[in-house]
Amino acid sequence: MFAFEKLPGLPRERIVDVIAPVLRAHGLVGVELVWRADSQGRLLVVTVEAEGAAEPGAGVTLDVCSRVSRDLSTALDVHELIDGAYRLEVGSPGLERKLYTLGDYQRFKGRLAKLKLGTSVSGQYVLSGKLGGVDSDGRVELAVDGVSHALQFEDIRSGQLVVDWKELGFSPAPRQRAGRRSAAHGRK
Repeated sequence: MFAFEKLPGLPRERIVDVIAPVLRAHGLVGVELVWRADSQGRLLVVTVEAEGAAEPGAGVTLDVCSRVSRDLSTALDVHELIDGAYRLEVGSPGLERKLYTLGDYQRFKGRLAKLKLGTSVSGQYVLSGKLGGVDSDGRVELAVDGVSHALQFEDIRSGQLVVDWKELGFSPAPRQRAGRRSAAHGRK
């Protein structure tokens, strides 16, 4: 159901059995399901995306998250699966979505990604490039600076999409160096 789950101390199967029909009713699939504590208490984070969406976060608006959160909250309360107070957070995986499955690597073919590896490739443990999908042997293809790499899925420790902000028309402001005067100001 979820590509990534971390539910220490909770009845995983019962929680997923309650969440799954709510997501299906909204045309969503689960990406991440995480139970954790933070400075404000206990938190259940449900990350979702539209079923079959080609773009990360497509179809997951604030309104959709609000409706899903309301429905999940009701369903979880009715089944009394979580004792005590907790918060529920429903959201999209965002533009720089993490990649968990071979299906993710295939689905986002052509997109920029950053992969952290368990085995070095040309002395590098982190590669950034364009995803080429998954080959017939189940290896993840990644083109880095014009060189294609076929990576064993088991060797990928983590992967995520990367947004090329310059390509989208955003560029960083020029950096100014502190403590330097321009040549026009000269010394006296």
